[in-house]
Amino acid sequence: MTTAAAIAAALVDAERTRTPILPFTRGRPFLDTDTAYRAQASFVEHRVAAGERIIGAKLGLTSKVKRDALGIHEPVYGRLTSGMVLAAGEPLVLDELIHPRAEPELALLLGRAITVWTTPVQALAAVDAVLPAIEVVDSRYSDRFRLPDSVADNAGAARVALGAQARAPGALVDLHVLGCLFRARGGARTAAGGAAMGHPAVALAWLANTLTARGEALDAGTVVLTGGLTGSVPLQAGDTVTAEFDGLGSVGMRCR
Repeated sequence: MTTAAAIAAALVDAERTRTPILPFTRGRPFLDTDTAYRAQASFVEHRVAAGERIIGAKLGLTSKVKRDALGIHEPVYGRLTSGMVLAAGEPLVLDELIHPRAEPELALLLGRAITVWTTPVQALAAVDAVLPAIEVVDSRYSDRFRLPDSVADNAGAARVALGAQARAPGALVDLHVLGCLFRARGGARTAAGGAAMGHPAVALAWLANTLTARGEALDAGTVVLTGGLTGSVPLQAGDTVTAEFDGLGSVGMRCR
């Protein structure tokens, strides 16, 4: 039987050697999400043991279109660590990743903890600031994966660039209509905050309530990536990607 520890060890090795592996559900089709989340915790722990800190969480598969394309029927979450954050002007080193893809997102910084079941309105009230972000996702798998695979793989968390401009939610238009212009190789794409489960606050509440059901909580100071607003784009050396958000300015990264 494939244990959570064995799954995590295989993912750590895949990430370290930059060698994709087959999804675990190929050999264990009934792998459950509880085991997968335990594997995720162990997968992330190797980063903590190396000196990184858990700074937040990320949502994945918040778009129904993307879930349908993968045959997955609910979002997933993963953990963000300090080593995933690109400093301003720092390039994205592609040789450190397997098959990275970028997508624009709204990041939420919590001003207070969410420790009990919450509504989207209550969740948004806990948000101190909204920041523009570009997330780089990097599946450690070589083929199509299922929900437990994505969970174990820390929802594909790899890197994130956060914009310098942060504003309180009340200083912006309603987040579900807040517009985004994402420029990458191949052209520009537009989207709005509502691409993340209809509203970023809905995504935040889903995460908070899912964690509450698991006996966990979101602490004050946590950064939450609420989900990709456009389809993700593959990255190549020499690429530059930027995302401009209404009222939040822009964020970008260059690849080498």
